[in-house]
Amino acid sequence: MPTTDSPVQHSASPRFSQRARQFGDQPISYLMQKALDDAGLISLAAGFVDPATLPTDATRTAVDAVLADPRTARAALQYGSNQGLGELREAVLARLLADDGQTVAEAGLTADAVVMTSGSNELLHLVSDVLLDDGDLVLCAAPSYFVFQGTLAYAGAQSYGVAIDAEGMIPAALEETFQRLETAGQLPRIKLLYVTSYFDNPSSVTLAESRRHELVEIVRRWSKHHHIYILEDIAYRPLRYEGPDIPSIRSFDEAGDRVIVAQTFSKAYSPGLRVGCGFLPRPLLAPLLRQKAATDFGSPSFSQHVLLKVLELGLLEPHVARLCQSYRAKRDVMLRALDEHLRPIEGVSWLDPHGGIYVWADLPPQVDTGFEGELFDLALDERMMYVPGQYCYPGQGAPAAKNQVRLSFGDQPAERVAEGIAALGRALRRALGA
Repeated sequence: MPTTDSPVQHSASPRFSQRARQFGDQPISYLMQKALDDAGLISLAAGFVDPATLPTDATRTAVDAVLADPRTARAALQYGSNQGLGELREAVLARLLADDGQTVAEAGLTADAVVMTSGSNELLHLVSDVLLDDGDLVLCAAPSYFVFQGTLAYAGAQSYGVAIDAEGMIPAALEETFQRLETAGQLPRIKLLYVTSYFDNPSSVTLAESRRHELVEIVRRWSKHHHIYILEDIAYRPLRYEGPDIPSIRSFDEAGDRVIVAQTFSKAYSPGLRVGCGFLPRPLLAPLLRQKAATDFGSPSFSQHVLLKVLELGLLEPHVARLCQSYRAKRDVMLRALDEHLRPIEGVSWLDPHGGIYVWADLPPQVDTGFEGELFDLALDERMMYVPGQYCYPGQGAPAAKNQVRLSFGDQPAERVAEGIAALGRALRRALGA
């Protein structure tokens, strides 16, 4: 410790990496902190799962089963393999193939091409690390999952928006985007197309089955300089409330060399277990596993053993059924509240979601829903919060709309969902001077 006679010690400022300096604060961090700081605020912003539906009983049963066998218990409490628990990789592969109506031979996919991760976000991060260099382009829907856009920014890549409609990414818009970027000499920069193919976050749209093969073929045709991959995020696939399931984009990749699938059990079972997985084309497996070993030395073994028991004991399907019943009811509450409080306001519209946990709404064109706009502060004054839609748009390409909002019915109880929409209606009327 320096004495009063000692010279003053000055420490130099830390010098952060270029990557840390270029990666700014993300909007979701601000929104989450606001919700945590004010328990009375009705947050329809966070995409959390409903705490009332978390599978405590099923998880207790699975944990007890893991610990009841000393050999399994020791394996669960020890380091696991970098690629993940073999039996769990077999089980998640079997589920994907069953959902897609394919055999192993038809899919050309085995458990050797499956990697277990700490949630699907780790897989998104690893794919970005393996494929992307500074200045590379990733094509995304406009709007798209804003957390992944932050991942791309951290990797030094740039997101480029492609227009969507009620059936997802528009193939003609994707074709035109490739043509425009080739004309500008930018085609070699494109490394990846990112698509949330079921109940997209934030727009809630599902990519139409008729478009899935077309997207694969467009990407294949434009891979003139190098292999362009499709990263298919299927996080919300189990959360379907109406209509039949449809096959993944990957099932239309006949050569099996184009589509990477990112899956998670956070939305369909428990985010606290942090279990996700990736289904990879063969050339990506070794480099991704090398990167993963440097990152985490293998995802948590205990969580993987617990999830395997959940699957083996048949505990997942009943839980997903209860989850869908709860979310369907809360979705209907939100839609009724929107009809009551926002439908009468001219210029307001939204998509009715058939799954997932979001409603994507357009407000009158003169309303700025962003942090700098009047509506956001008025909504806070009315004790509710939403995600401004403009922060969900890629940095380039299809322009961002400033009059949109993402509303989540996942986290809040039904009565607070209705109260939150009523509060948004009051705030919007105040913003419009009505």
